[in-house]
Amino acid sequence: MRSSRWLSFAMLVVLHLALWMGIQSLWIHPLLLMHLGLFLMWQPLWRGESKLRPGGTASIIAMSLVALFWLNWWVLAFWVSVLFALVGGRVFAFHARRQRMYYLLVMAYLLAVLVLYIAPTMFALPGLDEVMGNMMNAGLPLLLVIMAFIPVEREQAKSEQAVDFIYILLLFTLLTLLVLGSLAFMTLGQIGYLDALMRTLFIIAVMLLALGGLWNPRLGFSGFQALFSRYLLTIGTPLEIWLERLAGAAQQERDPEAFLERATEYLTEMPWISGLAWVSDRGHGTLGVSSKHRIEMSDQDLNLILFSRRAVSPTVLLHVRLLTRLLGHFYQAKRREQSLREITRQQTIYETGARLTHDLKNMLQSLFALTSVAQHQPEKAQPILQQQLPVLTQRIELILSKLKTPQAQEEAGELPLANWWEGLRQRHQHRNIEWHDSGNAGVRLIPAALFDCVADNLIDNACNKRLREPGIAIAVKLNAAPFEFSVSDGGSAIPEFAARQLLHTVMSSEDGLGVGLYQVARWAAQSGYRLELGENRENKVTFRLVAAK
Repeated sequence: MRSSRWLSFAMLVVLHLALWMGIQSLWIHPLLLMHLGLFLMWQPLWRGESKLRPGGTASIIAMSLVALFWLNWWVLAFWVSVLFALVGGRVFAFHARRQRMYYLLVMAYLLAVLVLYIAPTMFALPGLDEVMGNMMNAGLPLLLVIMAFIPVEREQAKSEQAVDFIYILLLFTLLTLLVLGSLAFMTLGQIGYLDALMRTLFIIAVMLLALGGLWNPRLGFSGFQALFSRYLLTIGTPLEIWLERLAGAAQQERDPEAFLERATEYLTEMPWISGLAWVSDRGHGTLGVSSKHRIEMSDQDLNLILFSRRAVSPTVLLHVRLLTRLLGHFYQAKRREQSLREITRQQTIYETGARLTHDLKNMLQSLFALTSVAQHQPEKAQPILQQQLPVLTQRIELILSKLKTPQAQEEAGELPLANWWEGLRQRHQHRNIEWHDSGNAGVRLIPAALFDCVADNLIDNACNKRLREPGIAIAVKLNAAPFEFSVSDGGSAIPEFAARQLLHTVMSSEDGLGVGLYQVARWAAQSGYRLELGENRENKVTFRLVAAK
């Protein structure tokens, strides 16, 4: 930053010496060449470490030849106007107050040199020799001294190379309009130079004031700001068409890779893109032809390399980053959608398998109970087997049908509540359980498979708890209006941390995999019922199955 400041200051001092000596002086050419060299070291158009291309080299040689052989006041006026526009285009890139003040003084110096020295000399205006002499001998050197004593403030490095070409073009146009407008007023109105200069300044000020008023919305008018911004967003890249195509591809393509191939095809239709290559963790691809001008972009695991037909400008580079971010956003969204679909499919398979596993476990436990009765109480086995074997056969057929079509979610088969209650009592009559019935079961139809799974799980858990805590009582109650089915035991309470998570997630279990109650609770919720832990205290733990409201 310090070296750049002193380079610009030295450039102005050398220019001032060259103008002070006059265009006929023998020192004008070496001084202007020195000025041009200092400008090349200071200029913001090429980075100091970059290698000049043939076009840039040709421009430098051309300016040097003009300075040596075709030097005149018109060339000097054009050059000072270019310097004024370049400095003005950089003023807004600095945030430090003193830096901006320094470059504003540089603009004031160049403007004074152009309109008060070069233009009057170029037009051969009489009567301004004393003003021009005082300005070149005292006024402008004093301004240079003030500029030399402005402290240097640290600024971001990117500001040193920041150039706003829109500001440069506008400032150059305004300065040209100022000089030529003054000449037109002098010629057509037969007035003095200073009078013509003031009139031109007044007209330009009125124009700028009017444009400033029209820039923002006023009285229902959208303003030039919206129109200008819309124009800038479409410079070199048809952004609106790209967004429309990208959104359409995102809606039509579910597969991430297919979407990526389609979106990159749309991207190669940009007029300045000759080809591209993309690489992700699931594949790679190339489109078009490569070139020496390449832009590399990445978004998580997606890497894009864009090949352009020519070097891109900063505005187009900004658009490239926006386009690739949009492409990466949609691609990653497609990847997440695919992962969610896979997770949902796996969860469906898991829930179906877990549910069938518990059905098989409950059925095997019922078979084990029947065989135990047949082994230890042969005289009671015959009537029990006659009553329970048809029910077990029906459950086996239902499980086999589920294995053949595991995607089926709705459970077939409904029974009257009274019939199901009687079958449940007979199926578990060998277990020391207290049965309580309100007596109003009636013919209410219930999903038998769900109720069998809930009842068998709750009763089996209570009986397993009795093995750990011998002598506890187990009670099963049924109330039809309002509906409530409950299983209670007189054992110890469930720990508080486990009670909060029970029925809501998979938990470790002392007697199994810990997924039974969780699966049963989810099944009940899907069927319009709610399984809950009604009571949880010492000597009284109750699970209830009620109708969801």
